Amino acid sequence: MSDHDRLLSPAAALALAAELLEAQGFIIVARNERGDSLYFALPGQDATLRLSNHARRPRQRRTHPEVVTSLVVATPKRPHQLVTLIAAAQRNYAACAGKGHILEERPFV
Repeated sequence: MSDHDRLLSPAAALALAAELLEAQGFIIVARNERGDSLYFALPGQDATLRLSNHARRPRQRRTHPEVVTSLVVATPKRPHQLVTLIAAAQRNYAACAGKGHILEERPFV
């Protein structure tokens, strides 16, 4: 089984997703107290992309409008699945942050 096919635990998948987002130019701008949610932004942007192991609750949506999209990894994932999920999250982020273009995708290596 190649590295692209291995099934990652949710914790390992979250860690890899964070690395991949940082490789795309996103920086961590906040994290929650439990450490199970990370908030990323592109330099110069107020909008954030949330990476977590759980969905946001309605109150969180109301009190944190700066979060324009979330990437939830609650179940085991394969690396190539994460690449697909991250690409979708980037498109959502670009659309909601008013970027007007889709961010360049970089293949998983």
